[in-house]
Amino acid sequence: MEEWMGQKVNFTKAAIEAANAPKKTRLVLLDTKVVGLQCRVSPTGVKTFSVFRRIKGGAPERVTLGRYPDLSIENARKMALAVNAEIASGANPAQVKRVHKAELTFKELFDRYLDGHAKYKSRTWKKDEGRYQCYLDKPLGHKRHSEITKADIATIHARITKQPAKGKKDGEGKPKLKSGATANRILDLVSAVFNWGISVGLCEENPAKGVKRNAVRSRDRFLQTDELPRFFEALYQEPNSTIRDYVLLSLLTGARQANVLAMRWDELSFARKEWRIPRTKNGDPQTVMLIDEVIRILDARNDKGSLFVFPGTGKKGHLVEPKKGWSRILKRAGIDNLRLHDLRRTLGSWQAKTGASLIIIGKSLNHKSLAATQVYSRLDSDPVRQSVERATDAILEAGGIKSKPA
Repeated sequence: MEEWMGQKVNFTKAAIEAANAPKKTRLVLLDTKVVGLQCRVSPTGVKTFSVFRRIKGGAPERVTLGRYPDLSIENARKMALAVNAEIASGANPAQVKRVHKAELTFKELFDRYLDGHAKYKSRTWKKDEGRYQCYLDKPLGHKRHSEITKADIATIHARITKQPAKGKKDGEGKPKLKSGATANRILDLVSAVFNWGISVGLCEENPAKGVKRNAVRSRDRFLQTDELPRFFEALYQEPNSTIRDYVLLSLLTGARQANVLAMRWDELSFARKEWRIPRTKNGDPQTVMLIDEVIRILDARNDKGSLFVFPGTGKKGHLVEPKKGWSRILKRAGIDNLRLHDLRRTLGSWQAKTGASLIIIGKSLNHKSLAATQVYSRLDSDPVRQSVERATDAILEAGGIKSKPA
């Protein structure tokens, strides 16, 4: 479209509103008060402020400021003066604006993080995707990543911390708040995305750095001595043998839920009484010692027609977390506030009760610790097996399942 350069005029409301461009021609008015400030008028009547200046050592550049009347004349002049100051210092405002326009939004950055990193490095990437959609997409997804501030992240963290947990109430009947751990996990996710962006040159700063985390009390629930008889009685009354065996193996191996659910026959060695997990939550493989009671359960389940020890009908091909079955067992046992993951903690706690060192417990449960890793590597399987056998014998004895040897 041809541009017709009009005369210089003092930008006033009357002058701008009276300006009209000829048909198929854009009219350009020049302000008399600020050097380089223009108002471009299209044939349809759209009026846009911009600065048109030659950059030192380069060609002329146009920096668009905004449309009139959304952008007032006074503010357009202030912005034009700021652009002129940048040019005087040797900067190129138009180039800065082009870079900003090409900058990724947080949603685009997250998608790249997911596809280029998390899907290959993290087994929880699907959970991260769900957390992004639930907590981060609406407040941050549309923003350029450099626009996101520490205050933005702190606000989201505080909002999640104070958010009521759906359908849950406290002892006084008031809505129960989400755990501080949920807000911390979202903070960790934001920080991971920005740190990855920095590592690949897409970001320069991590705005989540320094945001105060919630103090979260570590969960220490496990099956107590007086609960074990009721627990085992309720467990053996469970009509679904798959759920019953899954719970027993979770308790007697101390393995993580996801690993027990996805246990495969080709990972088991009955001769060595071992279960080799190729990859655990922390990214490392794990060898789990199998006691005689576990071997007995596996022998009874041994079905060569299935890939998984606990087959299922869903997409994964194996059992998923049996929440209803677990609730039935706890209800029959009269036990409250016990989670499936607490079975893993139960084994570790009983190992400690029966004299196992923290190093042995960490080895058997595949806990990852920088300080203890070198010691783990020097341990063989025998002390781990002995510790697991002592602990599981004590659990079964307390539950009335196994008699104490004479």
